[in-house]
Amino acid sequence: MEETFLQSVRFDGERLHILDQTKLPKVTEFLEITNIEDVWDAIKQLKVRGAPAIGIAAAYGLALGIKNAPESDFDTFYDYFRDKADYLATSRPTAVNLFWALNRMDARANAERGKPVNEIKKLLVDEAHLIRQEDENVCSSIGENALSLFKDGMTILTHCNAGGIATAKYGTALAPIYLAKERGMDIKVYADETRPLLQGARLTAWELKQAGIDVTLITDSMAAMVMQQGKVQAVIVGCDRVAANGDVANKIGTYGVALLAKAHNIPFYVAAPLSTIDLETKTGEDIPIEERAAEEITAGFGKSTAPEGIKVFNPAFDVTPHHLITAIITEKGIMHGNYSEELPRLFEK
Repeated sequence: MEETFLQSVRFDGERLHILDQTKLPKVTEFLEITNIEDVWDAIKQLKVRGAPAIGIAAAYGLALGIKNAPESDFDTFYDYFRDKADYLATSRPTAVNLFWALNRMDARANAERGKPVNEIKKLLVDEAHLIRQEDENVCSSIGENALSLFKDGMTILTHCNAGGIATAKYGTALAPIYLAKERGMDIKVYADETRPLLQGARLTAWELKQAGIDVTLITDSMAAMVMQQGKVQAVIVGCDRVAANGDVANKIGTYGVALLAKAHNIPFYVAAPLSTIDLETKTGEDIPIEERAAEEITAGFGKSTAPEGIKVFNPAFDVTPHHLITAIITEKGIMHGNYSEELPRLFEK
């Protein structure tokens, strides 16, 4: 896997290199970004996607955005810093990692306020590096915890993309699959295509195939039949936000997969870094759901497939209620059932 692994977000000190996921699987192209506006665009246009990768890109994007900030005094610098952070925060509303990363950069800036501003700028780049490195460690730990739930020979279904290119490395939902591969275990995967932007077809199927993992692509509407035929023993997905009660926002279609898993008595697991857990959001009803352009449905990838002028509803995410979730898997452990009590304890640790 190491030979085929692509680091989707990398900063060389001058340029932010972002794997343009809108070009996959046909073209593997890295954007070279030197300004905050292009980082905002990359997040908004899904060139970088996956909650952890969005957070990493935002941290580096903010570091780029403040390179020319005034250095006369901290307060003047901080006003400039906040303006750039607020700008990045407008790129996408649902993935909490975006705001988590920006808040962490803010906390670091304030923690260093007694130092010269030019030094603070360097320390903020260090903080962005820490966010990336910690995410890699988090993904590895999630993979270890999730793998304890799987057995050799199992077949797993996943929806959307929560793999290595959506994080610093390994991914969240796909982390146990990669670890199983490294250890010689035989775990197969069914990947939903994930309409309308086909993240499962373009990204999950692509990266698993690159890694030599046995993956079968299906349309979203085939998941029920695959489960009915006994071809799937578990479902695992990533997430963009976990509410305090355990409700989970993830790519549109996840709720339907959870209902199918429940109907077929198949465990439904959510891989969730602590950075996606939002204890300030009480339930899934409070999670803002991004709505995207109608053209993603009516003319996806440039081909018209619907009547001109048709009304379209295009939410990018849905919310899976906590009672449908068998377990939430984090880097700190596995939560079962009483999420309102279990999730806050993670942060006490």
